[in-house]
Amino acid sequence: MNAYRVLGTWLQPTSYAGLTADLQGKSRADKPFAVDLTNTHIVTLRRHDPQFREITSRFDYFVPDAMPLTWCLNLQGAKMRDRVYGPMFMREGILRSPAPFKHYFLGGSDLCVTRLKEVFLQQNPQIQIVGARNGYFPPEQDAEIIAEINRLSPDFIWLGLGTPKQQKWIHEHKSEIRRGILLAVGFAFDVNAGLKPDAPAWMQRAGLTWLFRMASEPRRLASRYFKYNALFLFYLFWDGIRGRAFGSRD
Repeated sequence: MNAYRVLGTWLQPTSYAGLTADLQGKSRADKPFAVDLTNTHIVTLRRHDPQFREITSRFDYFVPDAMPLTWCLNLQGAKMRDRVYGPMFMREGILRSPAPFKHYFLGGSDLCVTRLKEVFLQQNPQIQIVGARNGYFPPEQDAEIIAEINRLSPDFIWLGLGTPKQQKWIHEHKSEIRRGILLAVGFAFDVNAGLKPDAPAWMQRAGLTWLFRMASEPRRLASRYFKYNALFLFYLFWDGIRGRAFGSRD
């Protein structure tokens, strides 16, 4: 699969069905494989913050979750028809992966993971969810969680811990997990559980999901979006005039 660089991050151009099929195949390997559903905030953080770049260094795929990243890839010839949006990919990936595939949820509240199980099993009773834990666990429980994951041996391990906690957890513990696809999907837990609203389709197509989310949670998100959206545009310009914003590889 070709990859395209945006501000130093190699992004995989793909689709919902294509990524699902690819990861189903990779889930059969006897080693873990880490995937980040990547928005402009993450790309900018990796460009701006060496520490964050290090804690995301163990990811195998960065997949464009944001329309601006898809536009950047298409400028380089990727020919993507849509982004691979985390909440929608979680739905597609789980519903297209019934038994014998096994799923594990780590993140959100107790209510969130309970509703996630209910939602997916209502849509397809053949979905096999072998374990679920909320995301409010102390570090001393990490060993217990990893032991449980290794015992249950899920094919897909969905993490909804939020950025940067989910990336940090994967960085610290990927080597301890025997097998399975680790997916950092964050906000997808709350959306699919029906606990938070998602942007309407027209805003998503226009690349304005961030604006909807900021309006929904202004105290938590306004400063983050203003800072990192501005930095994203600055680095596109600064790296662009030096010929370093984009790149491609086979």
